[in-house]
Amino acid sequence: MNRLTILKRVPILRLPQLSGHPIRVSLRPTLGPHLAATFIPQRLILLDREVFERPEDFEKVLVHELYHFVWVRLGNPKRLAWEQLLLRENASGELGWSAEWRKAKLGPKDKEERTRAWRHYICESFCDTAAWLYAGLEAHDEFTLGTRARARRRNWFREYLGSGPVSI
Repeated sequence: MNRLTILKRVPILRLPQLSGHPIRVSLRPTLGPHLAATFIPQRLILLDREVFERPEDFEKVLVHELYHFVWVRLGNPKRLAWEQLLLRENASGELGWSAEWRKAKLGPKDKEERTRAWRHYICESFCDTAAWLYAGLEAHDEFTLGTRARARRRNWFREYLGSGPVSI
């Protein structure tokens, strides 16, 4: 697949304007059990070629990985606001496999002690929510979060990320 084909598949008009240094996206024959990996300091996203064989996943995976760059630039107040949203949510389901399996593995004390597992879940839920919002998919079998929780997350993105450029 050539570069032009990849660009045609990205739903750029659904994404908010992104600002920051370029991010390289590189394809790999396989990434093992994962479809993608992000390396923030190197500004690099690796994609498994398998994502191109799943039309419903390419955009979702790419947007998810891009939003890891947004997450690290949000700043503590916005990250804490996202965490507070999740603490109030207390809902089953998620908006992607990455957050879903982390959520399922959380223990009773992870939230209150803000463990590493909890913090990883918070980040993945943010990135999966961005993918749900911006990847252009109306439905996906990984979108299991309820309607009210989805609406609250959509409102959070509007309030905290607004309509201006999003820093990557």
